[in-house]
Amino acid sequence: ASTLGICLERGLVERFDGSIGASSVFMPFGGKYQLTPTQVMAATMPALNGQCETASVMAFGFDPYFTEQNPYLGASSAVIESVAKLVAAGCDFETAYLTFQEYFERLGKDPKRFGKPLSALLGAYTAQENLCLAAIGGKDSMSGSFDDMDVPPTLVSFAIAPQDASRLISPEFKAAGHPVYFFDAPYNQDGTPDYTTLKFMWNEVANLIASGKAVSAWALSTGGIAEGVCKMALGNKIGFKMDDSFPADALYLKNFGGILIEAASELPAYWLVGYTTDDEKITVAGESVTLDELTNAFEGKLESVFPTKAAASDEHLTKVSFTERNVSAPAVKSAKPLAVIPVFPGTNCEYDTARAVENAGGAAEIVVVRNFSADALRESAEQLENSIRKAQMVILPGGFSGGDEPDGSGKFIASFLRDAGIKDSIHELLNKRDGLMLGICNGFQALIKLGLVPYGEIRDEMTGDDPTLTFNLIGRHQSRYATTRVASVKSPWLSSCNVGDLHSIAFSHGEGRFVAPQHVIDDLIKNGQVAFQYTDLNGDPSMDIAWNPNGSMCAIEGITSPDGRILGKMGHTERYSPFVGKNIYGEKYQPLFANGVKYFK
Repeated sequence: ASTLGICLERGLVERFDGSIGASSVFMPFGGKYQLTPTQVMAATMPALNGQCETASVMAFGFDPYFTEQNPYLGASSAVIESVAKLVAAGCDFETAYLTFQEYFERLGKDPKRFGKPLSALLGAYTAQENLCLAAIGGKDSMSGSFDDMDVPPTLVSFAIAPQDASRLISPEFKAAGHPVYFFDAPYNQDGTPDYTTLKFMWNEVANLIASGKAVSAWALSTGGIAEGVCKMALGNKIGFKMDDSFPADALYLKNFGGILIEAASELPAYWLVGYTTDDEKITVAGESVTLDELTNAFEGKLESVFPTKAAASDEHLTKVSFTERNVSAPAVKSAKPLAVIPVFPGTNCEYDTARAVENAGGAAEIVVVRNFSADALRESAEQLENSIRKAQMVILPGGFSGGDEPDGSGKFIASFLRDAGIKDSIHELLNKRDGLMLGICNGFQALIKLGLVPYGEIRDEMTGDDPTLTFNLIGRHQSRYATTRVASVKSPWLSSCNVGDLHSIAFSHGEGRFVAPQHVIDDLIKNGQVAFQYTDLNGDPSMDIAWNPNGSMCAIEGITSPDGRILGKMGHTERYSPFVGKNIYGEKYQPLFANGVKYFK
């Protein structure tokens, strides 16, 4: 578990936005505890209108140690491993295409050095021929040497295939009491694969997944069956006990192309490895290791390089519950209210936000703020002002305004919205037309810098006593899902929610930590302005980074204006579709946009 190449790389992976585009079928780590690594990258095809149900699925294969020993077999195994991961996710291998990344030592005049890339390419080509799969394009870099150091022979195979998102399954164990079977990839005595039998086996696995008989699957990689069983167990903390009939010495053998499946019921025709259990242990031949011990080993190897933990404490942490609703309604109704969505340099969630508004029955207008020249900026300000005067809602979407420069995200947005005309149009929307505002992530940062939350108005200056959002306690970008609890139903954005409702929401930010003087937080709680809190799976507010990704004080995820009509929150509610986050536990639909539209009806 603590071996490089097998250990978890969560602290590195979470630096990259895994939910951008509202299309990620799987997050990089899944299960209730988001610890089981996903073997494929799967995302629904982008569509400006509607929701595409077809996903593009991609996986890679490469074992540097094996390829160093035998470039020919290592390269063929890379192809096989990449395709097997697609099969384990629910794809049909016949629909796959390949592309390669090649990287070898400087050749010089040594015939053996020339032989390594040739051998690897022959191995990959042989696998392609036998699997009837074509490779398109690729990238080759032949100078992997520095002084007396050389890279190992490197041929990474990437396999890509389409599949209906509903057909895809993730690798974390789903329930205790399920049998786990091993589908062995057959190899000849000389180490070459038996491709005919391999393809038959893959089709058998694909049929089990398509029929719903297989509920999770893992394609064997460097660490063999042992790696697969352990990583499948971590995500939902479901244990595993190996059957006495299964040979323990087979646990660590490399078997590229082999697949483990967790079946929903007994399948007597297949090779039983063992059963999932509810004791949170891995038990082999009478010896047990707890899943907590395994998790520490998996994550501990790289913790000093790519940390996953950050200490946090809040002696004033309380569970907020404000049940009084704001039942006021706008004077002018609208069957299809218009939401203006400004796009600033760095904004990247405008399409997802517009789609969420339209799916809820509203209309969306995207206004791009152009800053190439002073004239363009002035024209953009006039356009945005005019649009706001016609709209019922203003929604500030997420992104990385100004490249998330150190002086604070959302600063450019806040400065722009303080323009006299825009400021007046926003105040007129709020005060005379009973309009709504919403800011998500970068948009929340802008709302709080403007004073719109928590004060309900744009203020020319903010002081040290005002709430703000600052760097995450871990000191880096965090991309993961977190559970949030509805703490107040004062806002029209939460009219159909109840206090205590839990939602699993995508988060992606580097500056999301809510901080404020304690007396300000006390007032926000008293006034019902704390809309959401980060919680554990039981709904209890938490300062643990496993549940509170940024370390926000009092576990606050979102706040409102005094009357609730302006809402700011860090979580990306707009990154929802029925096919997103299939390996994430919990209710992922949060009805903010539906409530916003309903308010005007």
